[in-house]
Amino acid sequence: MYSPGVDRSVAAHGRPLPHPFLTRDLHLHPHHQFQNHQQQNSEDEQSGNGNLNGGQKREHDEITTESAEGKELIPADGDGEIGRRPRGRPAGSKNKPKPPIIITRDSANALRSHVMEIANGCDIMESVSTFARRRQRGVCILSGTGTVTNVTLRQPASPGAVVTLHGRFEILSLSGSFLPPPAPPAASGLTIYLAGGQGQVVGGSVVGPLLASGPVVVMAASFGNAAYERLPLEEDEGQAPVPGSGP
Repeated sequence: MYSPGVDRSVAAHGRPLPHPFLTRDLHLHPHHQFQNHQQQNSEDEQSGNGNLNGGQKREHDEITTESAEGKELIPADGDGEIGRRPRGRPAGSKNKPKPPIIITRDSANALRSHVMEIANGCDIMESVSTFARRRQRGVCILSGTGTVTNVTLRQPASPGAVVTLHGRFEILSLSGSFLPPPAPPAASGLTIYLAGGQGQVVGGSVVGPLLASGPVVVMAASFGNAAYERLPLEEDEGQAPVPGSGP
């Protein structure tokens, strides 16, 4: 039985216990207590680091799995959280309208269409010839509608025969071409076919004034470059090799 004031190293028979059997908690050295405390703190830190590394590894595994499934992870705006981008293209990304092709300058050989209105009492042939000379463009007459008066024609049926038709005539067909200088005057000309009052049809090459009796509308096309060629070709020009042909 334990009595106050008696050393714990004394047994019931009054003899002291050997040194190894002394009570541990009363005889620990301060150095051993510091080592035990430091060892416990190290174990706690390793446990915390293990938990942190485990959490990061699980997060990395989740990101890898979702990336393999085709889900791209992007940081969300503001709070830095990771958001998921849906699969496929965004809405409206397909079949976008292409910008129009705009030609800012016409080619020198491009044709331009014209609707020419000749006023009452004006000479149709002289008006078109002046247009070609001032614009420095060749003009090809495609058609014409309206009424003319007092027409002078050279008829092909009788060579050298020139007739003058008095009165008003409806235009059935109108064609011809006009080239600006330095083209020779023979390169320009106008051919017309008219319907008379009794149903007769007359026509030929216009050799004099062609006066409009009321508004006359002419459809025409103009061109910038016209190469004037004299035929037949010379012997040397006729034997010139064609570009791209073989020997």
